[in-house]
Amino acid sequence: MKKGLVFIILMFLLSLFEFQKVTWVASVKASSQDTKRYIVRFRNFAPRFLKDKVVKDQGLSLKEELKLSSTYVVDVPKDRVFESTEKLKKNFFVEYVEEDYVAEKQVLPNDPLFPNQWGLAKIEAVNGWEVTNGSEDVDIAVIDTGINNSHPDLASKISVSVNCINSSCPFFTTTDPDGHGTHVAGIIGAATNNNQGVAGLAWLPRLMSVKVLDDTGSGYYSWIANGIVWATDNGAEVINLSLGGRFTSYTLENAINYAWDKGVIIAAAAGNSGSSFPMYPAYYEPVLAVGATTSEDKKATFSNYGTWVDVAAPGVSILSTYENGYEYLSGTSMATPFVSGLAGLVIAKNPSWTNVEVRQKIEDSSEIISGSGLYWNFGRVNVCRALDCSIQPVPTSIPTLTPTTIPSPSPTPTLTPTPILTPTPTLIPSVTLTPTPTPTPSGQSKPWWCRYAPSHYLCQ
Repeated sequence: MKKGLVFIILMFLLSLFEFQKVTWVASVKASSQDTKRYIVRFRNFAPRFLKDKVVKDQGLSLKEELKLSSTYVVDVPKDRVFESTEKLKKNFFVEYVEEDYVAEKQVLPNDPLFPNQWGLAKIEAVNGWEVTNGSEDVDIAVIDTGINNSHPDLASKISVSVNCINSSCPFFTTTDPDGHGTHVAGIIGAATNNNQGVAGLAWLPRLMSVKVLDDTGSGYYSWIANGIVWATDNGAEVINLSLGGRFTSYTLENAINYAWDKGVIIAAAAGNSGSSFPMYPAYYEPVLAVGATTSEDKKATFSNYGTWVDVAAPGVSILSTYENGYEYLSGTSMATPFVSGLAGLVIAKNPSWTNVEVRQKIEDSSEIISGSGLYWNFGRVNVCRALDCSIQPVPTSIPTLTPTTIPSPSPTPTLTPTPILTPTPTLIPSVTLTPTPTPTPSGQSKPWWCRYAPSHYLCQ
């Protein structure tokens, strides 16, 4: 009888626990829709137990600890946002409270029109390569959607892959379903002189894949801050941020300042709203803010502009690695990696230079084009000038091409150097290219890149 009574009691307690567990799980799922993420920075002298108590008094808890000291993420119920955050802001042990904003990739996809890498010719990369192809001792962090490390033009270049959407930034392998980070990585440093695909600006530097945006291209500022700190602590000399949000943030700025103070060069996209409205983190002082130009050296219509933008780079119809093939994309996201790749080359040539000296060289060597001083402070970057190379004639316009690798309606027209189609914010269906060699420009006996790949069949 007693055993039976004990059994009944145990079963009752177990059922109560199961009910509570189910209720708790349901509340967690509901909370993701009914809460907003906020970042709380405590004063450094506050002990952990006191930090816990401060948020617990507001019915909250410390959800994630960021890599910035004394900085945490908390979920605040939407119906108590004002009350809870105001009380936290007034607490003596709290330095600041701010919303964990969302940043997004800065890219405008478009149809493939000009099957060549006009941007490399425009910024005189060819002559720059006579001076240096970069150095394997230089690490460039692509803080983005990740990099497809199985891509044939990138697999050999990636030194590490981490996922900073998880606050501990664990190592992982990515296929980059979005494709944005893979495209950015190829512009910086796709494997070059390997008889396939595209050329990267910096041939030898290693690429660090730091995922801070989800598979749709969006990510919280806290994720981005974690990625910046992780990349800095793990040896990145250059950080590429082809992303941005419209709101300023102490947390994001603290991460930028942390990287700069450690000697890192940081380049970020100025944004694609076609306005002078600031984009963050590009707007912060330590960052090289990058606008986008066309093949005619004009400001891309979508590019943000203003005295807060530092330099410009090619950003319209840029061919690069994408998913498992190649694609043309446009945006300040595509302009930024030209600057990051150039920074890698300047560091390779001048390994003792500080980030202040590297930045000054990139700015001072920029080519003055229409809009310089108005749309951006300096000019459009020039690899040859930044590397102090001797000037030799190189193609600076888009050659007339007969496309052979891109499907097009019959009859296929011959492409001419002009006009360049200006992308609009409307998304245009894209075409994934197969990894085939870049066509030879008509009117020339050999492509300009044959000096670097003389064994290629197009160079015979």
